[in-house]
Amino acid sequence: MNVVYLSGGVGGARLAHGLARTLPADRLTLVVNTGDDLWHWGLRVCPDLDTVMYTLADLAAVERGWGLDGETFHALSFVERYGGETWFQLGDRDLGTHLVRSEWLRAGVRLSEITARLCRGLGVPHPIVPMSEEPCETMIDTDAGTLTFQRWLVEHRAQLDARKVWFRRPDGATETPGSPAVLEALERADLVLIGPSNPYVSIDPILSCRGVRERLGRAPVVAVSPIVQGRAIKGPLARMLETLASAPATPHAIAAHYRPLLSGFVGEEGDELPDELPCLATQTVMTTRADSARLARAVLQFAERLRAGPA
Repeated sequence: MNVVYLSGGVGGARLAHGLARTLPADRLTLVVNTGDDLWHWGLRVCPDLDTVMYTLADLAAVERGWGLDGETFHALSFVERYGGETWFQLGDRDLGTHLVRSEWLRAGVRLSEITARLCRGLGVPHPIVPMSEEPCETMIDTDAGTLTFQRWLVEHRAQLDARKVWFRRPDGATETPGSPAVLEALERADLVLIGPSNPYVSIDPILSCRGVRERLGRAPVVAVSPIVQGRAIKGPLARMLETLASAPATPHAIAAHYRPLLSGFVGEEGDELPDELPCLATQTVMTTRADSARLARAVLQFAERLRAGPA
């Protein structure tokens, strides 16, 4: 199969690792959210792209969930001494990624080409593709005002209830063009997987890109639930479902969010799964790399059965 995987966040990156250890590079395209990208210290930071890239390179800080394993923060300590902003922490080696990305962006290199260069430098063979070449900034409306996603999540620790999620585009644009590489991959796809990512802030930015939704009906689409036993494995999704959809944190709420895109759904064994869709109940919590590989194999086998149809 040609598989296109849509993801963002830590859970999305963990399943990406399993898929990359299961499928060859010419059969898997990893499409990653860029709605949470930001300029910080004069540098362009792409948190989801970097998390997926570091994870596939086996360099990610697995327990922390972001940045590089064994990272140091000497530069951050000097920024603090100078009175600079320290709410968004960048590690010393991580800075190298943002330095070269920012230099290449200012030289006019496209984000997709920059990401490919970075992946080559880290020995990552599988294509990691940003959802768009153009900025699309995720914004969170709260009772205290509107915040960029990173300000809301990191600086305010998601303590302010999200009332609305929307996307700010440059020059008043109403749409973000999907990356040509993304649209081409979707044209060739035999299967589209939606990772166990936050649907509002990791997947919806991708789905909002022009040309993406129109291409999703051409192949089966299978989503993996980020909700397990009434809780989000990581992040503020459970509370967001309550404030944005007036829904409890259940796999049903996730499936309802993506309907009618879905052909199948994967959820945690023991959870109540939607009965209107073909479903796979399995262990979805990924604590180790072996967990990621096992889940990837289970999801792909399930998708193969969907493609084959009734016996």
